[in-house]
Amino acid sequence: MDLSISWPAVLVAIVAGMAIAWAWYSDWGLVGGVWRKLTGVTKEDSVRAGKGPFVILVVSITVTALGLAAACSVVAAFFVSDSVWLALAVGLTAWLGFSLSTLAQHNGFEQKPAQLTAINSAYQLVLFLGMSLAIGLLQ
Repeated sequence: MDLSISWPAVLVAIVAGMAIAWAWYSDWGLVGGVWRKLTGVTKEDSVRAGKGPFVILVVSITVTALGLAAACSVVAAFFVSDSVWLALAVGLTAWLGFSLSTLAQHNGFEQKPAQLTAINSAYQLVLFLGMSLAIGLLQ
């Protein structure tokens, strides 16, 4: 079995991931204001943090895109199909098995608000499915 990663698909997945993050968490995005309120991170805090969080976002989304592309390649080879539905199943499985379970554990023990856990978990679901869709369409 060969691991075949489509680099254009990875690049599109990275762009999709960045767009989803912006649409979700920006101050004018879907939940940016609520997220700020629940986390206590002010606009001034974000300015003071500089580019550091953005660099972390780009690196983590790149790693996620590569991981999803590799997983999609393995699943496509196993099932002898490069179906978009299989790619979406990879995204859903990765979210459920790694992201949701980890976030729920951390937020539960750190006693974070349930609404914050829901916001971040939903973001991760949309992120993983959006990136997997891009990979599935271009693999």
